[in-house]
Amino acid sequence: MVAGAGRLGTSGIVKALRQTEAFDARVVGVDTDPDACGFSFVDTAATVSPVNGGDYISDVRGIARREDVDVILPLMAAELRLLAEAKSAFENDGIEVMVSDPRAVSITSDTGELYDRLAKQVHPSVPEFYRVTTPEEFIDAVHALGYPHQRVCFKPSIANEMRGFHILDSKIDRSGILTNQKPNSTVTTLDNVLPILMEIDEFPNLVVMEYLPGEEFTVDALSRTADTPVVVSRSHNESCDGHSFTSTVEERPELIERTREICSFLELEYNVAFQFKYTASGVPKLLTVDPCLSESIAACVGAGANMPALGVQYALGRELPPVDIDWGTRVARDWQEVFYGPDKELRTI
Repeated sequence: MVAGAGRLGTSGIVKALRQTEAFDARVVGVDTDPDACGFSFVDTAATVSPVNGGDYISDVRGIARREDVDVILPLMAAELRLLAEAKSAFENDGIEVMVSDPRAVSITSDTGELYDRLAKQVHPSVPEFYRVTTPEEFIDAVHALGYPHQRVCFKPSIANEMRGFHILDSKIDRSGILTNQKPNSTVTTLDNVLPILMEIDEFPNLVVMEYLPGEEFTVDALSRTADTPVVVSRSHNESCDGHSFTSTVEERPELIERTREICSFLELEYNVAFQFKYTASGVPKLLTVDPCLSESIAACVGAGANMPALGVQYALGRELPPVDIDWGTRVARDWQEVFYGPDKELRTI
């Protein structure tokens, strides 16, 4: 079962599951959206209750039992904690859920908590950061990180992907943003955001952090309880709103080693996606850890590491085969249209 079949990248993940010779996949897709784009790629599709309602887990369990599901592969960050907390119930049904334990999921979903724990270990991947809960703390943190002379970033401590992420730049070219950039540009100034934050009844928990101007990398890992046997690093050549559209599978030993260290420290299990960005002096710093498959995981599949299938093999208790990664593979992602006929039948070109 692929849970969260409406997520970007579902088509590549389902194709990867069908591509492997390790098992013959019959794929059940579930999502809260009856028109989820991924429904056109699965064998059986079903709609479930919203994650923030009380029936999500019972819906998923009912469908999983009805369809004789062996493994549940979650794709949406919003559903991870619920599925992690219900793992024992699914195990009683003979179903393995590919998610880390609730503690690990809770830590990785909170950037401030994640940074705090790694900072206590003096881990070199932690960027300079402050956790703030008041306007005064926010202003102090922004200035402590060098604003207005330096760019500074901030985001909600708990947020999915790039939601709420902003860059403060006092030297911003306002006319250039007005005429040359999309209206959803993340770059702004302290004077612009402070009045908005001051109007909020309850000031949000924010993480204020140093601006990282260097290369951005995604590192995809398959982590087990005892080790992290498969790690693939890849650069972002072109991205938009946090989504990678072109990338190169590029071996970076320091990123691979840091990924293994963090997986071990947090006791992460199954597929995990890390985001790193380099400082101006070439030091990699951690942005996020998502304890699930990245939406652009197909890049790894094209380079010889079928991460979705390897994760399922691990969930099934099978021995993992050796993985030969074709470093230097470049990938370009494109859109794929999904059509909904009058009878609601989904199809693609």
